[in-house]
Amino acid sequence: MFDFISFIPRAVVQGVPLLFGSTGETLTEKSGNLNLGIPGVMYVGGICGVIGAFLYEQSLPDKALISPVLAVAIPLLCCLLGSLLMGLIYCFLTVTLRANQNVTGLALTTFGTGIGNFFGGSLIKLSGSDVPSIALSATSGFFHRSLPFAGKLGWFGKIFLSYGFLAYLAVAVALISARILRRTRVGLHLRAVGESPNTADAAGINVVRYKYAATCIGSMIAGLGGLYYVMDYASGVWSNNAFGDRGWLAIALVIFTIWRPDVGVLSSFLFGGLYILHMYIPSGMNLAVKELYKMIPYVVTIIVLVITSMRNKRENQPPQSLGLAFFREER
Repeated sequence: MFDFISFIPRAVVQGVPLLFGSTGETLTEKSGNLNLGIPGVMYVGGICGVIGAFLYEQSLPDKALISPVLAVAIPLLCCLLGSLLMGLIYCFLTVTLRANQNVTGLALTTFGTGIGNFFGGSLIKLSGSDVPSIALSATSGFFHRSLPFAGKLGWFGKIFLSYGFLAYLAVAVALISARILRRTRVGLHLRAVGESPNTADAAGINVVRYKYAATCIGSMIAGLGGLYYVMDYASGVWSNNAFGDRGWLAIALVIFTIWRPDVGVLSSFLFGGLYILHMYIPSGMNLAVKELYKMIPYVVTIIVLVITSMRNKRENQPPQSLGLAFFREER
């Protein structure tokens, strides 16, 4: 029998980084900016949180003296600042200097991965670890802590209440972002900037400000996905190149969800389930079959992209100015 009680929580945990990444990228793309640097942004967010947690733990004479507030606030703040810096770099290159968005995004992914591996390797050497990783279990415990009464509620508590606070924050951010985009004047202006920046500029909307704000806020949200992966999913263990391809799946999810963050909640958990489905499908001792099962999320991604490209409804299409530089002089 398929064990849904254990499968669903693991799928949710796998899907939370994807949800942070897709929500952040959706906000970015709604402004007309195509940020393919999300994998690098998530990587930088993760390593910045690790740096903050490492320095805080090293400053304590005894790990028993760790403050729950500082243990959460310091990595969280470092993650947001690092992700914000990546967003500012992207905006300066693509909005101010009008560089090609595709090339800039790919360069940010390479840059972010290099930055993460450099500082990650440096921290591993400073810690004197015998293995190529660093463990921040004291700090991770506060991120991974679930509601105290979750274990008393049986399957309901395990499925809905057994996660750290960042998992619930990811859902809340996605739902709030969806409401802002569809129900507020700010969301209307942002969508106008993404659809036709020249028209928005003629209507008195500050296009550059909206592009900067949406991209930077989106990068900060995506960076939280990297922090969640390290501090919650990986239990505070940092290893270089351990993120895999979650950043790219998050970008694909934006298309799958037709640029709607609220749809991204269930979609992220679905992809999280597909990511670990090979562990629950019997394959015996045949490793080749298991490797084929690992291809399921990528095959689904390709199928979704094909189906999405065949949609004719305007509301299911990307913003018209997505990936295009804004030249105010052309208005």
